[in-house]
Amino acid sequence: MNQNIKEPIAKILPKELKKHNDVRVDNYYWLNERENKDVTTYLEEENRYYDEMTAHTKDFQKDLFEEMKSRIKEDDSSVPYFYNGYWYLTRFEKGKDYPIYTRKKETLEANEEILFDCNEMAKDHAYFKLGGLNISDDNKFAAFGIDTVSRREYTIQIKNLETGEVLPEKIEKTTGGSTWAADNKSLFYSRKDEQTLRADRIFKHILNDDIANDVLIFEEKDETFSTYIYRSKSKKYLIIGSESTLTSEFRIVEAVNPEGKFRVFQKRTRGLEYSVSHYNDHFYMVTNKDDATNFKLMITPESETSKENWKDLIPHREEVLLEGIDIFKDYLVVSERANGLNQIWIKPWQNEGYYLPFESETYTAFTTTNVDFDTEILRYAYQSLATPSSVIDFNMRTQEKEIKKEQEVLGGTFDKNNYTEERVWATATDGTKVPISIVYRKGITKNGNNPTLLYAYGSYGASMEPYFSTVRLSLLDRGFIYAIAHVRGGEDLGRDWYEDGKLLNKKNTFTDFIDCSHYLIEQKYTSAQHLYAEGGSAGGMLMGVIINEAPELYNGVIAQVPFVDVVTTMLDDSIPLTTGEYDEWGNPNEKEYYDYMKSYSPYDNVKEQNYPNLYISTGFHDSQVQYWEPAKWIAKLRTLRTNNNLLFLDTNMDTGHGGASGRFESLKEVAKEYAFILDLEKSGKV
Repeated sequence: MNQNIKEPIAKILPKELKKHNDVRVDNYYWLNERENKDVTTYLEEENRYYDEMTAHTKDFQKDLFEEMKSRIKEDDSSVPYFYNGYWYLTRFEKGKDYPIYTRKKETLEANEEILFDCNEMAKDHAYFKLGGLNISDDNKFAAFGIDTVSRREYTIQIKNLETGEVLPEKIEKTTGGSTWAADNKSLFYSRKDEQTLRADRIFKHILNDDIANDVLIFEEKDETFSTYIYRSKSKKYLIIGSESTLTSEFRIVEAVNPEGKFRVFQKRTRGLEYSVSHYNDHFYMVTNKDDATNFKLMITPESETSKENWKDLIPHREEVLLEGIDIFKDYLVVSERANGLNQIWIKPWQNEGYYLPFESETYTAFTTTNVDFDTEILRYAYQSLATPSSVIDFNMRTQEKEIKKEQEVLGGTFDKNNYTEERVWATATDGTKVPISIVYRKGITKNGNNPTLLYAYGSYGASMEPYFSTVRLSLLDRGFIYAIAHVRGGEDLGRDWYEDGKLLNKKNTFTDFIDCSHYLIEQKYTSAQHLYAEGGSAGGMLMGVIINEAPELYNGVIAQVPFVDVVTTMLDDSIPLTTGEYDEWGNPNEKEYYDYMKSYSPYDNVKEQNYPNLYISTGFHDSQVQYWEPAKWIAKLRTLRTNNNLLFLDTNMDTGHGGASGRFESLKEVAKEYAFILDLEKSGKV
C-alpha cells in the first residue's frame, strides 16, 4: 500500500445553519450542489484515491468476485407458479446479468413464451431495473415499469403479448407498480412528486389512449403519507392504500366498475394501522386497533367496513407478533414471530389450525408466491445462516411437503455440516437481552483472535433474518465469524422492540450494537483488533454513531449508503422522502426532537479522536440517502481524526441506493468490501 498518496481534502466553505436559537456550522454544505462541477470533481478525486490506495488488492478483488460467482448457478430458474391459466417462471442464462421472464400456457410442457428478456432491454444502459410486471385478466397485455437511472422513478409501458408490440404510451415518474381493472383496458398506477419523489397520486390510464387524458383518481395531500394501489387476491376489489409510519387508510371499488368512485374503508385515525384482504363476503384486517401492540386479526362484512363493525378473529397476544396473512379459498395462513423466530400457522376455515414444525436454533421461514386463490398448496421458503434456501410446496390438507427447489452451491466443496450456527443473548446497558445470530466454520477456537464481522440495521421495524448467503462463504472459509445483532429499532422481538428503538428511544439501537460488540469480545469470539462492523442506509447511520461513541471496539467499519447527516436532512422537506420520516426519527422543527437528533447525528458529532479504518460506499443518483451525506461525512472525518487509519469514499456515479443492477455486478461491490477487511487482517493494520 502506497502511504505517500495524497488524501483528497474538500474545500471549506462555512455555512451557518440556524434553528431553535442553535447555530451549526457546516463547512461542506456546498457538496449538496449536485450540478456543481466542483462536486463531481471532488467525488472523482475520492474515487481515484480509493483506487490508488487499494491498487494492491485489485487482483484479490477479482479473485473474490470469481470465487463468489463460481458458487452461483448461472443458468438458473425460479420455481414456476400457476396463475390464471399460465405457468410463470423467471430464468437466467449463463454469462448474462439479467432475468428473462417467461410463461407457458396450461402445462409446463407447453412452448415457452418470452415476456421480457432484460438482457436485451438493458444493453444500452449502465443501470437497468424492470419492476411491477402485471398481466391483464384476459392474459393479453402486460404492464411493466423500467428504471434506467437508479433513482426509483419508473416509466410504465404496456406490451401486447399476442403481437409482441410495446405500445407507444410511456407513463413517467411512477413507482413502477400498476393494477388492471377487470375490463382489461383500465390501468391504475401511482405517480411520484418530481422533487420529493413521494408517491402522492393515483391515476387511471385507458389502453391506447393519450397519457394526457389520464384521470386523477386520488391525491394524497398529507406530506407524511404515500399512496399505492393494488387488487385483492380474490380479484373482486381495487384497493388504494395511503400509509405513513404510524397510520393507514384504504379506499375500495369493485374491479368490474373502474368508472366507479372509490369509497373510504376506514378513515385515517392517527396511530391506527390496518391492512385489507378480501375473502367471500368479508374483509380481513391485520391491525393494532384497541392498543393491540403486536397486532391482531379482525373481520368485517363487505358492506360495513368502518372500525366499529370489526370483530376479533385472532386476538392480540403479548408474546406473538402477527406479521401478515395469506388467504386461500379453504385456508387461512398466518405469519407470526415469537421469541424472534418465524412461525407459520395454518387454519382450515372449517377446522382447527396447526403450526408448521421448525426445529432449528435460528432460521428464516416465510410464505412466498401464493397468487392462486383456489388451491390447497402453500408455498413457503426456509433457510438459515448455514442452510441454503429451499422453496417448499406444502399440502395444507394432507400436511405433506415437497421441496421444489434447494439453492445450489456450486464448486463441490460446500457442506452445511461444516458450519456452526448459534443464537446468543447479549445484555444491553439497561438490562435488556439482545439476540445475536452467529455462524462460523467448525474448528474455530474462541480465543479472542477470530476476525468477526458484526452486521445490523435497526430501523423502521425491519427484522434482520438469519439468512443463507453463498457470498458470505468467502469470509467464513477464511476464518471469519459472521454475526447479526438484532438490535432494537427492528421488529425482531415484536412491536415493542421497534418502539424502543425509534424517535426519542433511538439511542437504544446504538447502545445495543455496542453492547453486542462487547459481548462478542468478552466471550472470546473476537477482540477489538479483529472486530469489524457493517451497516447500510439507516444501518450506515448506526455505523456513524458507533465510531463516534466507541471507536476503540472496531478495527474496520463498512458503511453502505449511510444516512449520517440526520438533522440537516430531516429539516429539509424538499429532499425526497423526508416528510414521511417524521414518525420514525421525529420532526426537528420541534425543539425536543431537534436536540435529540443533534445529540447522536453522526455528522454533527464527529470529533477529534482516533477512528477505525472506514470504507464508505454511495451512489450518485441515490434517492433514499443523497450522495452528499457520506461525502460531507468523510470530508469532516479527515480534518478531525487523530490517527492515520484508512478512510475511503467509493461513489458509483451510475447508480443509486440499491447499488449495481446486474446480478454479477453487485458481487463486485461485495468483493470490494470483503477485500477491505480481509486486507486489514492480512496487513495487521490496527
